[in-house]
Amino acid sequence: MTKSAVFRLIFVVLLCLGLAAAGGYIWLRNSPYWAGITLFAEDYRVENFRNMDAVFPYEPVARKGDVWDLPRNERRLSETYPFNGERQSLPAFLERSQTTGLLVLHNAQIVHEAYYLGADENARFASWSVAKSVLSALVGIAVGDGLIEDIEAPIETFAPELEGTAYGAVPLIDVLTMSSGIGFDEDYDSLMSDVNQLFIGFATGTTLVETLADQEAIRTPGIYNEYISSDSIALGLALEGATGTTIDAFLEERLWGPMGAEADAYWNTGRNGEVLPLCCLNATLRDYGRFGQLYLQGGARDGVQIIPAEWINDTITPEGPHLQPGENPHSFWTFGYGYHWWIPENPQGDYLAIGIWGQYIYIHPRHQIVIVKTSADPDFDLHDHETVEVFRAIAESLSSG
Repeated sequence: MTKSAVFRLIFVVLLCLGLAAAGGYIWLRNSPYWAGITLFAEDYRVENFRNMDAVFPYEPVARKGDVWDLPRNERRLSETYPFNGERQSLPAFLERSQTTGLLVLHNAQIVHEAYYLGADENARFASWSVAKSVLSALVGIAVGDGLIEDIEAPIETFAPELEGTAYGAVPLIDVLTMSSGIGFDEDYDSLMSDVNQLFIGFATGTTLVETLADQEAIRTPGIYNEYISSDSIALGLALEGATGTTIDAFLEERLWGPMGAEADAYWNTGRNGEVLPLCCLNATLRDYGRFGQLYLQGGARDGVQIIPAEWINDTITPEGPHLQPGENPHSFWTFGYGYHWWIPENPQGDYLAIGIWGQYIYIHPRHQIVIVKTSADPDFDLHDHETVEVFRAIAESLSSG
């Protein structure tokens, strides 16, 4: 074979490989796998987090009735806060943590509202695991309605499709407090972890029951706090079984409408149409603020009890030793845990909902403060403690100012 023939053969082979690669990319780009693969990618993340209706299917959550008015009383936030023994810059932190929205309510008034990285007041921001705290509220409403009579009962009582699985035998309260004892890998840095495979499965049609069916117990329930999103899936299945309706429909009828949301929200689903209980409610910054204000007011709006006050009190009062904040050999982290709400270290009566990539709803009852922060922060795990100190500093300055 001549040199020119060899070169032509190599060219043809490389061309075929290039065409195959291009075709494979085009197929992948238009396949349901693409959303799961690029969901958290740096070039996609900011846009994805306020356009999740273009990433995954969803169910709408309509607003109804009178909007809960939040009067404006604009006040300047302090430019600094204490952390690690030094005064830190608030504007620098907001930039460093890739903040997309910041809302501060004081005495049920908007004192600060700002948007970044192309977002505006109409954006529906992804909540990620902040939705777990909304799920907790819905469970509380179901308990108040008598649809869930005993939170000590096993999950299979309310979700019979889980009967015979490890999750089916776990008491409801132990998935509420992330203490199920089920082995589930929540490592977002590993593509092959359970949580990342879970999102790929949602993009390709895996059902919630299928997601939980093969999970195994690694310890007795109720003795160790290990944050795993599969617990929220089990809780969501139990809620739907107890209420006889879907999570999104129950949210719309019993919370979003009565709360006085100003805008429709939506809750993402897997490709099979199931709402994802572990995450993926999308709403405006102000409506997240209204949800936080409802908790601050003991679950009532204008004298109407929406979430039982006793449920809210129980939610933020961790009882077991494994749920206490601070260094704790019975917990994976130093934040305490209630019913899908976090209790920060050195408690001041404050508590918060936290979502990956820097989503927060923070509530400080003594200072009458609600703060909502949305972000696309790749260092979110490193910033949780600092974020709490930012929120505490804002609360203290507004309360004393």
